[in-house]
Amino acid sequence: MGHATAAEGSMPHFLMTDPDCFDVCYQINPWMQPGAWTADSLAEAKRASGDLKAALKAAGARVETVGAVRGLPDLVFPANAAVVLDGRVLLARFRHPERQGEEPVFRSAFAGLRRRGLIDEIIDLPEGVFQEGAGDCIWDADRGHFWAGFGPRSSQASIAAIRRAFGQEVVALELASDRFYHLDTCFCPLAGGQVLYYPDAFTPQALATIRASVPLNQRIEASDEEAAAFCVNAVNLGDQVIMARAPVSLKIKLAARGYHLTEIDLDPFILSGGAAYCMTLRLDRTSQTQPAVLAAE
Repeated sequence: MGHATAAEGSMPHFLMTDPDCFDVCYQINPWMQPGAWTADSLAEAKRASGDLKAALKAAGARVETVGAVRGLPDLVFPANAAVVLDGRVLLARFRHPERQGEEPVFRSAFAGLRRRGLIDEIIDLPEGVFQEGAGDCIWDADRGHFWAGFGPRSSQASIAAIRRAFGQEVVALELASDRFYHLDTCFCPLAGGQVLYYPDAFTPQALATIRASVPLNQRIEASDEEAAAFCVNAVNLGDQVIMARAPVSLKIKLAARGYHLTEIDLDPFILSGGAAYCMTLRLDRTSQTQPAVLAAE
């Protein structure tokens, strides 16, 4: 991937969206509460988004920003825009009409990134296949494969499409609940091989797959309270974990594993069913990256 400077090239690189047109005005998941949106909510959302961007930068990342578009409130969740690995971008196709207008906006944003040499290739899904980006397809650097959710939003047929696009192993996980409608709401691989996940979000077969793939001593099970606080929807950079405000129970679990937690009040975005991971898209992931090692280890 071409033209970044050496210093920039070594920095984690994220896409976020200007929250200026964010709103909760429809309901396509059980968390969305249009009636709870108030006159103060937009100002609170702007502050929360700014705090998240500042936390990413403090953790050593750089951030690109997509402009807001009126009438597309969920554009603030670019994790759903695409799957990105090795400079390849597999563009999302949204299941719900309310979000389909985001597709050309993100296509244009990725075209701009390609012109700047920040990505190499933009790939389209096969016709009729729904796949909602990194929200349902998460790269596990330690294991060297994708975990891919399907069911509520992404089609089962998306699994094969992801394999073809990237030439990487894809471990499919069927989601069991509309409350945890994307994989990123209930599953988070962490540096050092740990996996934070919410068991009740998965079908029995998917749960068996997780437990067969991840040793017991690397599994961190989120409680109902921790999952409902959208804390599994986290951004991880080495031993740093950035997430919504966490119950004490989760702070203890993560500290015991050597992670350092940055909490942000993301309540306005949780009103729409998203949090830290949803609000970001990592652009620089590579299948060649060496697995991170925690300082505590």
